[in-house]
Amino acid sequence: MAMTMSGEVVLPAAREVVWAKLNDAEVLKACIPGCEQLNKDDDTHFSALVKVKLGPVKASFKGRVELAELDPPNGYRIAGEGEGGIAGFAKGGARVSLSDAEAGATLLRYEVEAQVGGKLVQLGSRLIDSVSKKLADEFFANFARAVSEG
Repeated sequence: MAMTMSGEVVLPAAREVVWAKLNDAEVLKACIPGCEQLNKDDDTHFSALVKVKLGPVKASFKGRVELAELDPPNGYRIAGEGEGGIAGFAKGGARVSLSDAEAGATLLRYEVEAQVGGKLVQLGSRLIDSVSKKLADEFFANFARAVSEG
């Protein structure tokens, strides 16, 4: 099942600060809902373990993330895939762009394309879309706090 999502958020920090935080494994680990492990393998690769609850299904996803088309401090493309065992799999990517906003803030825009398969598909697209939106909102709220704390 394919899914798309896009949005934007104004973050209370300069673009260079936001860029640095987007590439900091510890910051991302603290911001990603359910993230138990996030390791920076090299400058463009991360490995992760994330536990999520999608309706009645609880799943642990182990996966890898790759950053490409890096354009510091303006944005990048992120791609990843994760295996959730019997629950299924998720894979996809996003284009993330940063631009200056008023009063020294940064506008972050994102466009996500993802695919899920396995038992997750049985939950239906409305539930998956709803949970995905909730997780994205939670991530950006956490990330906004992280960048505002310096």
